[in-house]
Amino acid sequence: MAKNKDNFLWEKYYTKEELKINIPNLSLYDYMKEETKKFKNEFVFNYFGRKMTYKVFFDYIDKCAKSLKYLGVKKGDVVTICMPNTPETVISFFAINKIGAISNMVHPLSAEEEIKEYLVKTKSILMIALNSCYSKIKNIIKDTLVKKVIIASPSDSMPILLNTVYNVTTGRKEESPNSDNNLYLFWKKFINLGSYYKGDISSSTSQNDIAIYLHSGGTTGIPKTIALANRSIIGVNEQAKVFFPEAKKGDSLLLVLPLFHCLGLVVGMFIPVCRGATCILVPQFDAKRFDKLLVKYKPNFLLGVPTLFEAMLKNKHLKNVSLKELKTLVCGGDTLSETRNEAINNFLKEHGTNAKIIQGYGMTETTGPVCYGTKGSNKLGSVGIPLPGNIVKICDPKTYQELPVGEVGEICIHSFVTMEGYLNDPKATNDAFKLHSDGRKYIHTGDLGYMDEDGVVFYVQRIKRIIVSSGYNVYPEYIERVLKDHPYVKDACVVGIPHPYKQEIAKAFIILQDKVEESYTVKKEIMDYAEKNLARYMLPREYIYKKEFPKTKLAKTDYLALREELIGKND
Repeated sequence: MAKNKDNFLWEKYYTKEELKINIPNLSLYDYMKEETKKFKNEFVFNYFGRKMTYKVFFDYIDKCAKSLKYLGVKKGDVVTICMPNTPETVISFFAINKIGAISNMVHPLSAEEEIKEYLVKTKSILMIALNSCYSKIKNIIKDTLVKKVIIASPSDSMPILLNTVYNVTTGRKEESPNSDNNLYLFWKKFINLGSYYKGDISSSTSQNDIAIYLHSGGTTGIPKTIALANRSIIGVNEQAKVFFPEAKKGDSLLLVLPLFHCLGLVVGMFIPVCRGATCILVPQFDAKRFDKLLVKYKPNFLLGVPTLFEAMLKNKHLKNVSLKELKTLVCGGDTLSETRNEAINNFLKEHGTNAKIIQGYGMTETTGPVCYGTKGSNKLGSVGIPLPGNIVKICDPKTYQELPVGEVGEICIHSFVTMEGYLNDPKATNDAFKLHSDGRKYIHTGDLGYMDEDGVVFYVQRIKRIIVSSGYNVYPEYIERVLKDHPYVKDACVVGIPHPYKQEIAKAFIILQDKVEESYTVKKEIMDYAEKNLARYMLPREYIYKKEFPKTKLAKTDYLALREELIGKND
């Protein structure tokens, strides 16, 4: 908690009461239930027009919790959720938390080897997975501790007509497990198992117990599993009462950010659910149909990455559409330039709303938002001010010394909402947190920024080598390791280049082994190998074959020179 004697520049934006953030000693489920006890007849989400009240929602959570207990899940066990934004995902998440288990959130587009790694690393004993993932899961599940896989379809909670259309057009193309395979269970059968369970489903979960595992690159750019406690997620919602007071009962938020993404899970789902607002769940975002979503649902809040807002600007069908229902647009995952920020605000004004786009800054290790453009701090091009209870310092990356106002340095964060650590990686955890001269431990983000005289933070660029594509962190070193595992590949270097729509895209340079000739067959084998071992959003857009790479003075591959080579060709 920030102390007044520290004289932090941004504290002038808050009252003394707003700076006092108190976190109740509850689980996420118990906290959410307490926060929403007056909302039982409000709608918690809207899924393709099918709405569910809080009362029905809690009934489903109980049914799911009983089914999990019937299958042997107990406190501290890990259940992997490999699902898009569907009611089953939200229900499962809270049911797992209610019984004191841990949700391991996995991207459904992950490659099968990635899925296996996430299951093994977290020691998951049960999995709830999208039906289209079955073709990957069946190949790796025997190498894990998973005892049962629940298969769910996007159509399970759709209205009857849409359910029929989906199953006729898309569902029939999906490979499914045999009904006599005891390892697999379909959602509708699973959710009814709870009727056989007669025991208690509550648990003595505290704020310090781990609630979720999320997968990210960490402060070093190498993929890690981040453990977040109940305390951190509840803390962000308590902060949201100060920085996001405009969201209230009966409002709606269009949730296109995925629930396996920290921003989507915490800000896009948990905060609105606790506030009595309706989450409009979108399992798969299609930029070309963005106008239809806005026209049909008329959301009050929109949360997204820059790619989403670029899609809004470019959608010709929105030209004469009124967006007067929009109150606030929140941008995270990456930053907008001042030019794009202004363009979006002008677009909103032209479409009949006084809403502004507000930028924030955070990372998975900080449970999402650390800074936000709240209370008049939304300066053009900034990421706002630190939220109550957060301390942000701009430091020299080598000496950790705090730098003067306006000087660019590494963004360092101290807060009660930071992660518990990287799973099974104490060294990386210790490396992420650095003890400073003020006696506090700070996460060194690897990002450069500066703070102005009002305590408003401006993001500049990344220190670490990372690519952000459509809001997803793409880690070149990880892709390179995968490519270099192929027997034909001698060396690989992945770089990110600017893209007008996705912000950046990855391109791979490859040096083949000495006796391997460049051919269509060789190239195809390498591409097929990448597709099997990398998530779709990580796949390089292009593979460029070279005889050698440029080197730095330290004899390391000069990836900046390779990047400039590509950018120069595109000019």
